[in-house]
Amino acid sequence: MDAEQLRENAHKMVDFIADYYKTIEEFPVLSQVQPGYLRELLPDSAPTQPESLQHIFDDIQAKILPGVTHWQSPNFFAYYPSNSSIAGFLGEMLSAGLNIVGFSWVTSPAATELEIIVLDWLAKLIKLPDEFLSAGQGGGVIQGTASEAVLVVILAARDKILRRVGKNALEKLVVYASDQTHSALQKACQIAGIHPENCRTLSTDSTTNYALSPSVLNEAISNDITSGLIPFFLCGTVGTTSSTAVDPLGELGKIAKSNEMWFHVDAAYAGSACICPEYRHYIDGVEKADSFNMNAHKWFLTNFDCSVLWIKDRNALVQALSTNPEFLKNKSSEANMVVDYKDWQVPLGRRFRSLKLWMVLRLYGLENLQSYIRNHINLAKKFEELVAQDPRFEIVTPRLYSLVCFRLLPPHGNEACASKLNNELLDAVNSTGKIFISHTVLSGTYILRFAVGAPLTEEKHVNAAWKVLQDEASALLATSLG
Repeated sequence: MDAEQLRENAHKMVDFIADYYKTIEEFPVLSQVQPGYLRELLPDSAPTQPESLQHIFDDIQAKILPGVTHWQSPNFFAYYPSNSSIAGFLGEMLSAGLNIVGFSWVTSPAATELEIIVLDWLAKLIKLPDEFLSAGQGGGVIQGTASEAVLVVILAARDKILRRVGKNALEKLVVYASDQTHSALQKACQIAGIHPENCRTLSTDSTTNYALSPSVLNEAISNDITSGLIPFFLCGTVGTTSSTAVDPLGELGKIAKSNEMWFHVDAAYAGSACICPEYRHYIDGVEKADSFNMNAHKWFLTNFDCSVLWIKDRNALVQALSTNPEFLKNKSSEANMVVDYKDWQVPLGRRFRSLKLWMVLRLYGLENLQSYIRNHINLAKKFEELVAQDPRFEIVTPRLYSLVCFRLLPPHGNEACASKLNNELLDAVNSTGKIFISHTVLSGTYILRFAVGAPLTEEKHVNAAWKVLQDEASALLATSLG
């Protein structure tokens, strides 16, 4: 890499990205292209000779951006946010420039040691128990996603129980979670060799705001033990994907401990809010957990990917995931003086991801990050109030963070057409290109989700989004009544 060429071309790229952000509201939030659109626009084979950067920029503008759904748009209210920021972007630039592959300490000591330190910082900000800090037997590690986090802990838990009961007992192992738990748990069970019938997704309903009931869990565990099965893993969630339901960690943790089960807490979205004292109580009981996960790339201004996993017993991960080929051996690792993060994850290679989290924490500071979270929650509260004032709509579940679950009420109380009506409203709203929202189903009812969390979102965008929803609802109702 020639330094001057880098300087020249990187400046052009930064200008391009800055201009993109200045004009981001001019694009349809949800890409409006049809499947296969790009194959018709690009050549069948790679170029033989180099092309100019300007030519590539022209193609990005004309061919790539129309096929982009703009997650950083202030009018993006779907799924959960995927935050970016100047600090996160700068950290990504530095990581890309250094381009290290930090699988072990010796491959870049700073990469390992910064990750240890920064994750201790973050653990202290959300007031995790000391057992999760690196000074003891625990510590933190950056995974790619929450899906990877739950996979590595279920592998650690599986191997831990099999060492106790014997490897032939794999088919008897049982996993528990609510039916609101992310589907990543099911995939992790498949990869870990857990029998599909032994992955218990326990029913929830509106009486508990879709949180997992301790009595339901107790009954399921009791029945399985009676049947000769072995309960070994429980996943609790703080801020479920569908509705931000919060499982009662304290009670669930007691049940897990009494049955010698591994207790994992998935707070991928809502964990970021724990930096605010008024939201920390939602993870009360986390002291009973064996592992805890939050995605800094969702709501913490840290560019994707940066999923943080803390664990109380790092040896459990290492025993399940370590390999020690001759070509990776070195004095520091052999003397057990260092952390080798290759043994805390599925892949060998890993990027210098702690740089961007470090820069976010330093360039913004705790008070600004708290204000950022609170602002989104206040904007969601504003949207909730707007919905509640319109008798044609209803709020479906209590709002805990910055997600509002609501729906358009069917005319004359005709529930038979409610799902179809709200599905049509979703399609109509997203087809305008002005905003993007998503949906879920709770207790058989089709629900619309409005998640506030994009870095650029302001109150004017929330008001404009509500206007789009009202206008499209009026058109739909007029058609259905006409």
